Amino acid sequence: MAKGAASVLKDRLRGGLIVAPTADAFGSFEAIAGGHPMPTDGSERGGRRALEIAGSLAADEALLVLLSGGASALMAVPADGLTLDDKRRATAQLLRAGADIHALNTVRKHLSAIKGGRLAERAGGRVRALVISDVVGDAVSVIASGPTVPDASTFAEARALVDRFGGPAAFPSAVVAHLDRGVRGEVPETPKPGHPALTRSTVRVIGNRRHAMLGAAGRAGSLGYHVHVIEDAVVGEARDAARSYWQAIAGLASTLPRPACVVSSGETTVTVRGQGKGGRNEEFALAFGDAYESESDPSGTRVVPESDPSRTRHVPESYVMVSVGTDGIDGPTDAAGAIVDATTLDRARAAGLDPAGFLSDNNAYAFFDALGDLIHTGPTGTNVGDLQVLLLT
Repeated sequence: MAKGAASVLKDRLRGGLIVAPTADAFGSFEAIAGGHPMPTDGSERGGRRALEIAGSLAADEALLVLLSGGASALMAVPADGLTLDDKRRATAQLLRAGADIHALNTVRKHLSAIKGGRLAERAGGRVRALVISDVVGDAVSVIASGPTVPDASTFAEARALVDRFGGPAAFPSAVVAHLDRGVRGEVPETPKPGHPALTRSTVRVIGNRRHAMLGAAGRAGSLGYHVHVIEDAVVGEARDAARSYWQAIAGLASTLPRPACVVSSGETTVTVRGQGKGGRNEEFALAFGDAYESESDPSGTRVVPESDPSRTRHVPESYVMVSVGTDGIDGPTDAAGAIVDATTLDRARAAGLDPAGFLSDNNAYAFFDALGDLIHTGPTGTNVGDLQVLLLT
């Protein structure tokens, strides 16, 4: 994004900052490597430097902010009285407890000195943000925790989320105390709609999950597949979303010409109750394989549902499905996601692996790692949520 801006703006740029997982300086740009999905010391350095640059803006200058999903962790500045470790521990608890991105970033914004419009509040001139969205619905106040836009959420809402996702004892005491002070009005709220400093700020979404689906669909079509795109976002608890996805596929399968490619996208969550790492795409893939197998009658014919013959829908014996994070990272794991097909669970049992046990333990990463079916892409340089691709022959 920075290189694209530099190629267009050329000598109109007087300087800039890149904060990314791996950052290389070029031209007039500084570079700081931040952390994702958890903020690092580099994330805090990057956030503080961004605030300095915003504060140095002259009244006749513009601050161009190029954001992608992941920036909430990459660029972090703890609010006064909090440490980076406080924020890391709070984020980890929210992720373990299954908080979606809206809940996660509501809390993050109220623990931050840069999120929730505070970067634009610091700027002395105009602010223009161009955003690549990893949030279903493209809410600009949620993407990257909205550093340049007003924030309608409140300290009271953030504090209620602490109660919902583990309770005060599960979070650092400094985090709970800070939110309580905010509820009492002792800490200034994030800038709200109509805040004078943010009237100079504009934002535009330039990429989202639909662009990823269009890219995948176009590539599949060029390879000779008949493509069906599911527009509705794949969201919710990963294992529940996988079963709903399976039901949708079972309903579609008999109507699709072969070979078929079904493309969908969204972002699920995982509530980690077992000892595994989580990883929403990996858990989605394992739960999908489990749903496929569970709908088999003794003769091997796939039917949905078995209990209601009037609604029986036959689906193919052969499929391949992949679920991946478009940034190349699946939650706390080093994989982008996993691949599953009609043979996966049989191969696992032959190797002495119990699929149900791994699913129950939120340990899909170890399951697919043992089979060699994890997908490692490395960082892709962008983030527009998760992508699922299903092939039927």
